[in-house]
Amino acid sequence: MKQDYTSVKNIYIICGKTDMRKGIDGLATLIQDSFELDPYSDSIFLFAGGSKDRYKCLYFDGNGFAMLYKRLDNGKLQWPRNEREVRNLSQQELRWLLEGLSIQQPKAIQSSSEGIF
Repeated sequence: MKQDYTSVKNIYIICGKTDMRKGIDGLATLIQDSFELDPYSDSIFLFAGGSKDRYKCLYFDGNGFAMLYKRLDNGKLQWPRNEREVRNLSQQELRWLLEGLSIQQPKAIQSSSEGIF
């Protein structure tokens, strides 16, 4: 199963550590109850445990939930620590996160808004 998730409307990262024993139903309940978000929306939800060497991704594709679980062989993720926070990431921030970088790259060239000439 190979799916292109680059057109997904929202990418949410659930900051802090999540109990990685939770399955689809437990993670969907967490999304709904703790963060008041809709797990059925066109969104990807990312969760990590305390060791930061594994993460889960939850996505509803229209007819069911898909859950990806990945354990890194080398390295750890730079997962934000604020336990009660959820962030909406850009595709670029997601790439940085999954490459082991911080989602905040102060030296990266930031996108700009239209200027007035």
